[in-house]
Amino acid sequence: MNKMKLHGGGWGLVLMLATGPVLAHDPVFGIGPHVLFKGGVEIAPEVRTRKKGGDRDTELGLELTYGITGDWAAGVELPYARVSAGGESSSGVGDASLFTKYRFWRKDSLGLQRSATILLKVKTDTAANKDAPALGTGTTDAIMGLAYGYESRKWYHWAGARYRKNGTNAAGLRRGDKILLDLVTGIRLKPTGYLEPDTVWLLELNGEFGQRAERNGFELANTGGTQIFLSPGIFWTQRNFAIKAGVQIPIYQDLNGDQEEPDYRVKLIFEWHL
Repeated sequence: MNKMKLHGGGWGLVLMLATGPVLAHDPVFGIGPHVLFKGGVEIAPEVRTRKKGGDRDTELGLELTYGITGDWAAGVELPYARVSAGGESSSGVGDASLFTKYRFWRKDSLGLQRSATILLKVKTDTAANKDAPALGTGTTDAIMGLAYGYESRKWYHWAGARYRKNGTNAAGLRRGDKILLDLVTGIRLKPTGYLEPDTVWLLELNGEFGQRAERNGFELANTGGTQIFLSPGIFWTQRNFAIKAGVQIPIYQDLNGDQEEPDYRVKLIFEWHL
């Protein structure tokens, strides 16, 4: 039997595949096929900031994920938001979400891993301050999605699609359903070993296609429309710790009626795998 000798990047590849849950990457704003190893725990605090005209809101979140099997993970998102609108601000615990992701296909080859997952997320109506509706929607919403990933030692490519089905609140308002499409590419300029810090540069194209909202069955004119964002970002890892950051910049907007257009969105995530 021939013996295969691996040097440098070869051993890095073996470690990447053997410890995929630790080094696996996902986009910042889009979705990817990453799942945890069986029994693994991911703790991910994050900060999101969005500015639209004179209004700004910041959301702090904590995402906890557990690896049920090597292909199936589930978890919870716990948000805390501070919203500023019309010269007034409010803050408090937002709507918590439950989610699960299942990887139904994976194919490994030399220096390359391809995989695909399905996901389901349910946003609950659990915002603590009901007198500050900006902190929560007053509805239970569902998000269903599909993600594909291509990961090599140098290049990363992801594609994702999600459909958000929104509920109706106590006032009869139903926000329009939304389709979200993401195309992402990433590059590792310098291959590194498992014990070394690793950097992947990302560029995302995020599309949002929203239907008009309805109140008691009647469509609202100044709601819904199309938005497309170009989103540069970075994914930095050191063994089982990672930092993801990015900014969404609007490059095309076709909103219905008279709506304030977003200026930017920023997202910063810390990930710790146990």
